[in-house]
Amino acid sequence: MHLMISFLEQRKKWEPLLPHILQEPSLVSFQKAGKSSFLPELSPWFPSIAHLSAASLEKGESESAPSKIGVLFSGGPASGGHNVLVGMQELLPEGGLIGFLGGISGLIKANFRVLRRDEVFSYRNTGGFDLLGSGRTKIETEAQIAAIAKTCKELVLDGLVIIGGDDSQTNAACLSEAFLAQGLKTRVVGVPKTIDGDLQTKDLPISFGFDTACRTYAEMIGNIARDALSSRKYTHFIKLMGRSASHITLECALATQPNLALIGEEKRSLREIVEEMARLIEARALAGKPYGVILIPEGLIEFIPEMQRLIALLGRSSESALPAEEKKLFESLPEKIQQQLLLDRDPHGNVRLSQVATEELLIGMLHPILRERGVSSFSPQAHFFGYEGRAAYPSQFDAAYCLALGRAAVLAVRDRITGALCTIPNLAEEVSKWQVKAVPLISLMTLEERKGKKRPVIAKALVDLHGKAYSLFRQRRENWKSGDQYLYPGPMQFFGEAEKYHQPPLILTS
Repeated sequence: MHLMISFLEQRKKWEPLLPHILQEPSLVSFQKAGKSSFLPELSPWFPSIAHLSAASLEKGESESAPSKIGVLFSGGPASGGHNVLVGMQELLPEGGLIGFLGGISGLIKANFRVLRRDEVFSYRNTGGFDLLGSGRTKIETEAQIAAIAKTCKELVLDGLVIIGGDDSQTNAACLSEAFLAQGLKTRVVGVPKTIDGDLQTKDLPISFGFDTACRTYAEMIGNIARDALSSRKYTHFIKLMGRSASHITLECALATQPNLALIGEEKRSLREIVEEMARLIEARALAGKPYGVILIPEGLIEFIPEMQRLIALLGRSSESALPAEEKKLFESLPEKIQQQLLLDRDPHGNVRLSQVATEELLIGMLHPILRERGVSSFSPQAHFFGYEGRAAYPSQFDAAYCLALGRAAVLAVRDRITGALCTIPNLAEEVSKWQVKAVPLISLMTLEERKGKKRPVIAKALVDLHGKAYSLFRQRRENWKSGDQYLYPGPMQFFGEAEKYHQPPLILTS
């Protein structure tokens, strides 16, 4: 118990590195960095923020810091969030940081608390969002916007900082547009958060929380790989969080070198995927290796063409009305998967794809194929690594990243920036050299069909199949199949040489 308390206190006292550009806030200011491009069809939705330019933090004196800023967490937890609050608090007076509880709903209901400096600092370098809580409320009505504007006016907020992912930043864009149109002085600034890594642009290499989640999962994958090599009888199917993109699976594959890692963006057919797995398991069994490790992205099923068609049809009709080809596919699926596709729906009637046990689907389809090929040693184990990675103690990288983002958000509000996302474009470099930008949210947006209507949303970034990280993965993956080239990252190291432990995600340095 004494050792645990000692670690907690040491961790809270540890001060993350800070970029040079953020060390003397009064000597820097955001300056225009050229007009950003955006989809012209978005202009009618955002006439007030369509003209906004990107800005970069440069040397040059600015006005004094703002006196009062509201902040909230939105969406699922991601490690480092509390350090954003610490970074903000460092540049604000006592009583100047207002925390909204439970995300956007707290903003609508004016459910807030004034955050004390000592309280915020006591959460330094801790995981989770438990200081304020979070929520997934979406801004969809004029009444919601009116309630939020009323709250911001009554609290006399200079700025509102929304810490969240794509849906949360869509909320931020809507609020900044409404506030400008109403002449409200509250500036709205976003801070990029999502462990999925699908909030990316040229100026935003990765969102915070991704690094910690991947390091947490990679430790567990390495442990399982070592167990597989020790017991020599289980094939482990590990599904990894990542709702609509395979960034986590790609990062963890590079970190651990499993026998097989599926990348949804390759858009392979279900038959191709199952056949590759069957060949791998059969070959390893013949080589005296009836064990292995396979990584599966949570969103894989969305990328399989025939499954896409099946899910779309099930969303509009029952299984009895399916065309012959889709009906045959449906009936070939394990019974548990059939039930998940039929019964698990969200409030809009859509299949809850994240709840479909993709790893069990693949295992169920492999059993008869391998029996037919005479592979009797197939002994599968299914895992899902998800929530385990969302609220861990942040890595050195995420701790520093979030502290910098918190400071950047306050400076953006100070310099009257609104409708923008704070970013650090050169995260792969050492922390001292990091630069800071404010990128218009509209430049990240697209139009997508939601509830039968076109809606503006932040576009999700998928794995780039022409990118360096994927190319490196593609070069190496064949060698991982037959050989046991597993890597064992082990637990995150929080103390020691900063140069050794302060490393960015592999997908940024590959």
